[in-house]
Amino acid sequence: MTILAMRFENHEIRIALRRTPTAQAILKAVPFTATVQTWGQEVIFDCPIRVSCEDNAVNIVQPGDIAFWADGSSIVIGFGPTPISRHGEIRLPNACNVWGDALDEVSALADVKAGTVVAVDIAEPFDLKKASGQ
Repeated sequence: MTILAMRFENHEIRIALRRTPTAQAILKAVPFTATVQTWGQEVIFDCPIRVSCEDNAVNIVQPGDIAFWADGSSIVIGFGPTPISRHGEIRLPNACNVWGDALDEVSALADVKAGTVVAVDIAEPFDLKKASGQ
């Protein structure tokens, strides 16, 4: 399983890639950096790929779903209600391709401000022996 890391100023979110055309295109594009925009409880940033909307694109996501907005060539991470959400849902303004799953708590992104730089790259492998002091 391929894991990407999104590094914001004070937060890192690891993403497990799904088996989708969008995930494969993003994997080929790393590493890259972008500037974050925010919209309600959502961060969004440009991604240097072009893909079409997939057949299973959605505009309502769950916390931890990592999405791609094809029309805006942007990665979208919703972690709570947006200005168009109803009843606590996470509603994106357009249908997006869900291409990854966060392995870390996305609610930490509430601290990320517009203008923050994010770096996206392949995550360093986790070494269980090192972590346990062996």
